[in-house]
Amino acid sequence: MDAHFAITALATAFTILDPVGMVPTTLALTSTMSPEARRHVVNRSVLVAAAVIVFMALVGRYLLQYLGITLPAFAIAGGILLMLIAIDMLFARPSRAKRDPETELQTADTEGVAVFPLAIPMISGPGTIATVLLLVNLADGNRERLVILYAAYGLGLFVTWLCMRAAELVLRVLGKTGVSVLTRLLGIILAALAVQFMINGLKGAGFGHA
Repeated sequence: MDAHFAITALATAFTILDPVGMVPTTLALTSTMSPEARRHVVNRSVLVAAAVIVFMALVGRYLLQYLGITLPAFAIAGGILLMLIAIDMLFARPSRAKRDPETELQTADTEGVAVFPLAIPMISGPGTIATVLLLVNLADGNRERLVILYAAYGLGLFVTWLCMRAAELVLRVLGKTGVSVLTRLLGIILAALAVQFMINGLKGAGFGHA
């Protein structure tokens, strides 16, 4: 097994999905719902996010080719986007890449809340999509790496689902301070990964070579 790729995929999946960071958002958007409705929202949001991730992993690369966007350019753009998300995580600001002004109003519509904003853009937002495409490119058609990639994001989504289902319990155990500290630690890791993506993109574009 490609251990280095597996570690990269797992670290990227968990930092960009930020399972623990979904806890306060889930509580805020489902605070007026019954336990049954909250479970339905969580289940649906994770399923929709998984569908978006799989779809982009399968066709995203071909879409870029059709649009004439080079992978090094996308790597640099993706790295910049991830850095913005990391900065927001470090300073505990609502992420601009995960934020949609049209969906910030709370609603009792469980279907709407599950898709917007929980599934999109909170779980499978631009940062997640960019990361998936970058890792698919890094896999370069290698079946073992692709299996590792899907497994890493599958595990990340499963942990996200668990945290969202147990949102009240997680928040009670960690407390607001614990969630804040963990989010900042994930932000540091994500910032380092963002820099590495940008370096890889620059190298792929021909910079840094003698």
